[in-house]
Amino acid sequence: MQIALFGRKFDREFLPVIEKMIRLLEVKVSKFFIHKRFYDFLKEQVSFQKPVDIFSDYTQIPYDCFCMISVGGDGTLLDTLPYIRSSEIPVLGINTGRLGFLSAVSSDEMEESVDALLSGRFRIDRRSLLMLDSGQEKLFENFPYALNEFSVLKRDNTTMISISAYVDGSYLNTYWADGLMVATPTGSTGYSLSCGGPIISPDSENFIITPIASHNLTVRPIVIKDESVVKLRVEGRVKSHLLLMDSRSIPLENPVDLYVKKADFSINLICIEHNDFFKTIRNKLAWGFDKRN
Repeated sequence: MQIALFGRKFDREFLPVIEKMIRLLEVKVSKFFIHKRFYDFLKEQVSFQKPVDIFSDYTQIPYDCFCMISVGGDGTLLDTLPYIRSSEIPVLGINTGRLGFLSAVSSDEMEESVDALLSGRFRIDRRSLLMLDSGQEKLFENFPYALNEFSVLKRDNTTMISISAYVDGSYLNTYWADGLMVATPTGSTGYSLSCGGPIISPDSENFIITPIASHNLTVRPIVIKDESVVKLRVEGRVKSHLLLMDSRSIPLENPVDLYVKKADFSINLICIEHNDFFKTIRNKLAWGFDKRN
């Protein structure tokens, strides 16, 4: 069994947990593939008893890798996408961050979760991705995909931008706002939620179009089917704006037409047997913490 590890620096309080995780994995793992920056951090803290290969590119991870374990918060797990791509290698998120909807395994559940992983007591949640097309091949280093959301934002403290949205060729609205996002069901608990968007279960096959600080109080998020193609025409007084795909951002000059649609591949997230989406929502958002329950 080969397992890839990806992560960021974490607080020293999590060190015993991560070291314990590695010792448990080594019972069955024949080789680790570890991201270079993460290995440079870990090697000062943890010794490895099984062979380690370093990767810094998706081509350096074998397609038959059992899984990738992401150590960090949701942002860390989102950063695994350019390394996973369409390989279908499943990802398990160990949460050393704060809230953690995607990295749902907390540190106190780690030992139980690793045992379930190695014993096959888990299921695979297939999560849809967004793909961006603008006719410019170099966008996002030729990986224009997002698990949570695609966003168009004004730059710095400039004036608001104008974004005209079309769904399958039909005009929806022109948004005067700080920005606009198209979110997946997975992303409904992220940036979209903080902008007033609804929570959608991961298997609902929808997209959410959510305005960011709209200058019109009657404008609200709208849910559309994920088979739709969303066209965004960006204009404004300022010559450029920001494009974001999850945690990655690039500047782009306007006016420009952008097309957002469902990607032709998905990302596999590992869900340990005792966890599910609704349990995560209850725990992370403190639903049900009412003395009447």
